[in-house]
Amino acid sequence: MATKKVNIDVMGMTCAACSTRVEKALNKQDGVDTAVVNLIAQKATVEFDTEKIKIDGLIKTIEKAGYEVPLVKRTLVIEGMTCAACSTRVEKVLNKIEGVVKATVNLSNNKAVVEFPSGAVEDETLIKSVEKAGYKAEIEIERDLDREKEMREKEIKSLKTSFIVSAILSIPLFSAMFFHMAGIETILTNGYFQLLLATPVQFIIGYRFYKGAFNSLRGGGANMDVLVSMGTSAAYFYSVYNVITGVHEYYFEASAVIITLILLGKTFEAVAKGKTSEAIKKLMGLQPKIARVIKDGVEMDIPIEKVEIGDIIVVRPGEKIPVDGVIVEGDSSIDESMITGESIPIDKAIGDEVIGATINKFGSFKFQATKIGKDTVLSQIVKLVEDAQGSKAPVQRLADKISGIFVPIVVAIAVITFLGFYFVKGNFNIGLINAVAVLVIACPCALGLATPTAIMVGTGKGAENGILIKSGEHLERAHKMDTIVFDKTGTITKGEPEVTDIVVFNEIDRNEVLRIGASVEKTSEHPLGQAIVKKGEEELLKITEPEKFMAVPGKGLRATFEGKEVLIGNRKLMAENNVSIEEGEKELLKLEEEGKTAMLISLDNKLSGIIAVADQIKETSKKAIEELKSMGLDVYMITGDNERTAKAIANQVGITNVLAEVLPENKAEVVDKIKSEGKHVGMVGDGINDAPALAAADVGFAIGTGTDVAMEAADITLMRGELTGVVTAMKLSHRTMRTIKQNLFWAFFYNSVGIPFAALGFLNPMIAGAAMAFSSVSVVTNSLRLKNFK
Repeated sequence: MATKKVNIDVMGMTCAACSTRVEKALNKQDGVDTAVVNLIAQKATVEFDTEKIKIDGLIKTIEKAGYEVPLVKRTLVIEGMTCAACSTRVEKVLNKIEGVVKATVNLSNNKAVVEFPSGAVEDETLIKSVEKAGYKAEIEIERDLDREKEMREKEIKSLKTSFIVSAILSIPLFSAMFFHMAGIETILTNGYFQLLLATPVQFIIGYRFYKGAFNSLRGGGANMDVLVSMGTSAAYFYSVYNVITGVHEYYFEASAVIITLILLGKTFEAVAKGKTSEAIKKLMGLQPKIARVIKDGVEMDIPIEKVEIGDIIVVRPGEKIPVDGVIVEGDSSIDESMITGESIPIDKAIGDEVIGATINKFGSFKFQATKIGKDTVLSQIVKLVEDAQGSKAPVQRLADKISGIFVPIVVAIAVITFLGFYFVKGNFNIGLINAVAVLVIACPCALGLATPTAIMVGTGKGAENGILIKSGEHLERAHKMDTIVFDKTGTITKGEPEVTDIVVFNEIDRNEVLRIGASVEKTSEHPLGQAIVKKGEEELLKITEPEKFMAVPGKGLRATFEGKEVLIGNRKLMAENNVSIEEGEKELLKLEEEGKTAMLISLDNKLSGIIAVADQIKETSKKAIEELKSMGLDVYMITGDNERTAKAIANQVGITNVLAEVLPENKAEVVDKIKSEGKHVGMVGDGINDAPALAAADVGFAIGTGTDVAMEAADITLMRGELTGVVTAMKLSHRTMRTIKQNLFWAFFYNSVGIPFAALGFLNPMIAGAAMAFSSVSVVTNSLRLKNFK
């Protein structure tokens, strides 16, 4: 089974019923594992088995459901073409690729423009095909940001124009209603004049609703457009009938004003929706467009897209760093706040890593590019935030289910309302108008916007604060968390231990113990071992490497050094090798009670010394843990240290639940055990050995200063190394979930209160249109309040 994941743009979705319809249609296909459709982003994310279904099958499914997959253009820059025969060959090769609609190659600028339905062809496929034909190709970097902005502005402009024209034509109709009620006859109350004004509103301005309704019904579903076009058409055609038969009862103003108000609501909604993704725009806008590169000893400014790995780049004070790399000359202070949320500039020297888009504050330096394009930290963050914003939270499933069956139920209620008034009260006019009010008030737009808008703003706000949340699901899970487990080293502590004490036995010299310890640990990668090596390098001239070396996980290490058998580790290691530690027991207890990790050293099975190492606690750890406890969370600390040392550290930060002497491979089991008690567990860690536990927890938090593996396994990544990030993430999840619940409440409230009122005749269709239009606006506006989160 070959599984593949694609993102396909879907055009024409107007409400939650649409996205649910597309989602259902895709999930029904044989070979589709999961399909998630995001109404806001207008995207379908599909995981499927390529052996059972092809991308064009997915596209056909979307189109059959009544929606459109837009064509996207990809521009390739091609090297090696010398004549028309070359360009014709490349063109043929590209046009043969499955999914490509049209490919044109221009020899004069060495570019190929390829058109295909969104998601149908991958960039890699295009490049490989050109390379197979004997040429070199790369994708021309387009600023998708500008395209997105352009599309958004175009949509807003179109809506504004439609609204203004609609309003100009609707105002006289609305005024006519008052003249008619007052019994004054003017040209405004003339049926033919009203028909003249109402028709363009109904069919030219309102064409978008008819088109949307047709596509939806053709696909076997029903959406907001169906309700609007049905409701307004009923009022319009009944009025036309009355004009022809000479009955002075017109409802042109109802249909025209409903369309006008919905367009006004849609305009506000489009403007507000544009603001929900501002975080992404901010992030993408951070990257400089030019890099100053040294080529053949000459400094030159080149576009950032042309930077290659290994290039030496010059950065002057006040400039942005173009890509990720390592400093090779000079030093400086760098403001990394846009990536980590940390406002204090960080000192960097030769050998230190620098991140693209951060700002060089003071010194000049040269660095070597190590990551470019989509591999840079900024690009990874943008990708992570985009993925999160395109995801769904479990709470949305309820809204999706409801909106899926909503429209048919509303149509049924409208029909019952009409029949009730017509047969029971014998009033056709009132029955029709109330049925129209039911259709119009019931549009499920707000329901579809409730969750995604809040998730978009919430995850964007997180990114601005150096908190990367992988998806809406993890945001919701964080909200439910009642227990949090912290790894000790590198999470609660700085992870940079220092040697504090050296104790010797059996008349061996202190420096000799340090020399043996540092030499043997030189091969080790353990932070405690590195602390001993550092101390040895500071105090002694020569450190050599052992002849043999073997790490004993969770216990220490065994080595052969200068012909002696050396053991460095804890009590367990000594006991396993029958080394008596009675002589050092008193010193050992004393050091452990001080919260130090004491490592025993034996030479040829005789206890020769103890080297104590202490890892300093991070300044913010205590405050963060106090805040989490005040939020009602149970806090645990997990460590491989012995119980006495672990408790000494835990006491300093106020943790009472201590899980000591846990081997790295057992951390995940411990997390599972806590979960089995019915608790919703979060795990915070930074190392490779934390990855299984991060994955096992309901929510895994990776400290971003740690390893890529931990960040990959985690659900939430904290770009700063401080635990205050966990507190912020928790507060943000609570705030976002509260916003989602408020949105869902208001969306349900509008519909559940509005429909009975309309059905019983207490709601004018025009007021219903306004309420429906502004229910969506109020939901998006409420989500935008999350931007004020501090």
